[in-house]
Amino acid sequence: MTVEYKNDSPYATTTFYGTYLDVLENRRIPAAKDDVLHTLTLVHQYRPDLLAFDLYKNSNLWWVFIARNPNVFEDPIWDFRAGTKFYLPKKDKIEVALGL
Repeated sequence: MTVEYKNDSPYATTTFYGTYLDVLENRRIPAAKDDVLHTLTLVHQYRPDLLAFDLYKNSNLWWVFIARNPNVFEDPIWDFRAGTKFYLPKKDKIEVALGL
């Protein structure tokens, strides 16, 4: 059985062996000079998927915030709290980095 994940998936580069995935290979989102420092509001608290949809029109890109800011987020949901400051990559940079 072959499984292929879309390029917007955090698992897109992780090897698939028959019936299971190998250890997750984290995808890098490189820092850019034009990344925006964002302060999270209550609207998106605990919901990186909603912020991804609002910014990129793709809720599957929720993991991009964690990949771009690994020192800010240890847990992708519970660390996504109002008042947290982190960098937002621009949509065009994400599309190039992920091949979208």
